[in-house]
Amino acid sequence: MLLRAESLTKSFGPVKVLTKADLQINKGDSIGLIGVNGAGKSTFLKILLGEDRCDTGELIVNTQRIGYLPQFPEDAKGLTVRDVLGRPYGHIENIKRRMRELDDIMASGRDDIDWNTVTTEYARLESQLSKNASDDEKMQISALETVGLSQGIMDRDMDTLSGGERTKVMLSRIVVQAEDCDLLFLDEPTSHLDIDTVEWLEDFLLDSHTACVVISHDRYFLDKMATRTVEISNGKTREYKGNYSAFIMKKMLDLDRMQKEYDKYVTQKKRQEEIAEKLHHDQWFLTTHKTRQKLIEKMEEKEAPEKNKEITVRIQSAPKSGKNVITAKGLSVSLGGRTILSDIELDIHKGEKIGIFGANGEGKSTLIKALIGEIPSEGELWIAPGAKIGYFCQNHENLDLNLTPEEQILQVIGKDRRAEARKLLARMLLFDEEVDKQMRYLSGGERVRVSLTLLLLQETNVLVLDEPTNYLDIPARHALEEALNEYNGTILTVTHDRYFLDTVCNKVCEVRDGHIKLTTGTYSATKGRPNTTEIVMDADEYRVISPFTNWALGKKFAKGDRVLVAPTEMKNYEWAISQGKLKKTGGRQRKKIAVEKPSDETK
Repeated sequence: MLLRAESLTKSFGPVKVLTKADLQINKGDSIGLIGVNGAGKSTFLKILLGEDRCDTGELIVNTQRIGYLPQFPEDAKGLTVRDVLGRPYGHIENIKRRMRELDDIMASGRDDIDWNTVTTEYARLESQLSKNASDDEKMQISALETVGLSQGIMDRDMDTLSGGERTKVMLSRIVVQAEDCDLLFLDEPTSHLDIDTVEWLEDFLLDSHTACVVISHDRYFLDKMATRTVEISNGKTREYKGNYSAFIMKKMLDLDRMQKEYDKYVTQKKRQEEIAEKLHHDQWFLTTHKTRQKLIEKMEEKEAPEKNKEITVRIQSAPKSGKNVITAKGLSVSLGGRTILSDIELDIHKGEKIGIFGANGEGKSTLIKALIGEIPSEGELWIAPGAKIGYFCQNHENLDLNLTPEEQILQVIGKDRRAEARKLLARMLLFDEEVDKQMRYLSGGERVRVSLTLLLLQETNVLVLDEPTNYLDIPARHALEEALNEYNGTILTVTHDRYFLDTVCNKVCEVRDGHIKLTTGTYSATKGRPNTTEIVMDADEYRVISPFTNWALGKKFAKGDRVLVAPTEMKNYEWAISQGKLKKTGGRQRKKIAVEKPSDETK
């Protein structure tokens, strides 16, 4: 066991953030920590890290080898990339921290000190620190290159980097320290990352075999890396075995079971109360009804399942635009004397839902702005006269940050319709203070919901969306996806959210090296695995006692080989285990498993 938290509570003034938070982390665990925005995930993480203290509860930490990637790149004003890579939680800092501990031990002068052991370790660490001064820089450069950054960035100031570059620097710091860590905490690590980098991170976490706890709203990412899912809701934690998809299924079953138990409890209690009342009325001279009342008091009370408020998204559709919506031939876009896109050929038809993805800086946002005429381009561009376009900008350029959400809505619907404005915002779970606060003080997720509210007020038949799921929690993403699936117009959306691409889009467009590649189907199908999905599972380790051939897999195993067997693979190894060919070692590791999806015929 690396860490255990039991019944942690935390309040900020009258607001109770955590009321009963539990978690145990063992070696090799891969845990996804989820919950709506404001549920207390980051607060819980800071308590586990020791950066904040709980009000009550017990926290046991059995390792100091802990790495951490914060949700927002830390305050690095005046620091270079080189400085950040060597800051706390880094490789050299671990050595320095241990040397300081040994200094304190030697300075204490205690009688029980094993001076030979302490001085030997101190000398070894001194030598290691000297050697690692040069070795660590090589490791840092390698880590930067691993996440797609060049060595030339080492001496740049952090505040000159883009959001994506800053996050990649923080990721590279994780790479630097990963070999020396037993446990990694990552808070929204996929924010601002493009798909290629997210997929690299998935593989890195899987291959590292370091225990990790990840806060994320990226459902595709959680499906790939999590073997346990912990949800924080109403200040309490609830744990489910498996990845995000398994969590959804099990939670639905849990809620259904809890509702049935609660309904049964309410029915039985009501019936007993009616009997007690009748006995009291008919036999008022006896105490029989009091006995019945005591039985009611002894009944095990059942709680009703939690009912979380949900965002309501309904997008208005204008009359249809005609078969052809947007046509581009030989389109090219140049900005600042540099060609961003060239030779773009695209014919967008009515009802198509096209998802655009690609690495950061490849020109995805530039492409959609050019296609709707927001920025100048060269070549042929035709937009249907009947196209009524609704545009969602990821930077929320349509918002006046000096206004409140209510004032912004009233500018569109009329200043005398205050009640209607508040009703529209309430559908997006914006109430009271959030409605009356200037938008410059709102969170990213709250601004997204105001922008979506403005979009809902338009009658459109073409939606152009630039990163619509950024800053939204999982329930809000589900609500948006359902609305877009019901929308009968045309959709063109830029996104890094692979789950969103698979759920909403019937075509995907990859932007790479100034060109585009349009493919019919989902993102997963485009990546070459149309009939399978990969998940991560805990696998038992076995040792080969005598050689054998696994004919189901077409693979030979030699004596002494180590084999990881996940639960879904057990049938392929049952014969070898029963014959004594394989012996369980007791070890466990995470393993990526390909699982066949049901075909259309079997659904």
